[in-house]
Amino acid sequence: MSRYAEGTKVPVEKSQAEIRRIVRRWGACEFALVETDQAASIQFSFNSRKIRLGVLLPDFDDYALTHNGTRRRSPESQEKAWDQGCRQRWRALALFVKANLEAVEEGVADIEKVFFPYLVLPNGKTVAETLGGNVYDAIDTGHLQLLALAPPEEAES
Repeated sequence: MSRYAEGTKVPVEKSQAEIRRIVRRWGACEFALVETDQAASIQFSFNSRKIRLGVLLPDFDDYALTHNGTRRRSPESQEKAWDQGCRQRWRALALFVKANLEAVEEGVADIEKVFFPYLVLPNGKTVAETLGGNVYDAIDTGHLQLLALAPPEEAES
């Protein structure tokens, strides 16, 4: 099975601008973009709720980027493969944002539920980062326990 947008020629910057345009059209504000060598994230706000979505970027030293089949790639070819992987992942993130907001527009879901895992809590982590493992434990064990979002000393400051 092929990956979505694996052959895209759309530059990363154009996908980022598209995402910014899409969320602003929906009334988002405080748009931010953060990039490292390994990952990138966007953050924006809807109705005073901060939402952060992230994307892992290709590992520059991954075998699929350093080799074409069994042959070692040239540095230029490796750079092109990495750029292609970045373009593909940003296209996928743009699709994710657009598809979810289209679903909201058509009444399939509401915006609070669609972006619930990506809501940023006062501790700076998203709901998914904070609760993810505990939710899976509860499903696996059948025991739902109260979850503390932050230790008391963090919650008081």
